[in-house]
Amino acid sequence: MTRGMLEGATVDGLTDAWDTAARDFAAWRTGDRAGLDRLVRQMTPVLWHIARAYGLDPQTAEDAVQTTWLALVRNADSVRDPQAVWRWATTTVRREAWRLARAQRQEDAADPARLNEIGPVVPGPEEQVLSDDAARSLWQQVARLPERCRRLLRVIAFDDRPDYATLSNQLAIPIGSIGPTRGRCLDKLRRALAGDPRRRAR
Repeated sequence: MTRGMLEGATVDGLTDAWDTAARDFAAWRTGDRAGLDRLVRQMTPVLWHIARAYGLDPQTAEDAVQTTWLALVRNADSVRDPQAVWRWATTTVRREAWRLARAQRQEDAADPARLNEIGPVVPGPEEQVLSDDAARSLWQQVARLPERCRRLLRVIAFDDRPDYATLSNQLAIPIGSIGPTRGRCLDKLRRALAGDPRRRAR
């Protein structure tokens, strides 16, 4: 969580949030698709604020959050203790936000008109960012999903306030079917990643 959010939160409140996230994550791994939806609803605002704290614009922060959730789907089995999912997700979004912020600042550095706006980049205690190869493998698997799944995952899979009415019209599916369809698409992605020989070779 960001510093401001931590200052306004109680220890009991944080513990409850972690416990709820752990229960939802564990439920999802045992086959409850709604568990992932609950986890996403609970943690997306927190992850978004963390990403924004790295200086990302709203759209880029959403990209960082989406990448974090896709990474969790891909690596769910590596989070052996459900109680660790909160820390796993917040650490991952920090890595991704730092990577995106660094890339943006490198682009800005090439623009003489913005040199005066650029300050130092000071990363927090993040570990090494996710490898380009792993990210490439992830998005290749997304690209192989049916078109409806691709559009759902890219547009609303991890949006805390998706416009379901617009999506219903665009995808020609009832509003009430969007959530269950998203769950099925994420399950397909997880199975595809589990069967990726490049992943098993790592």
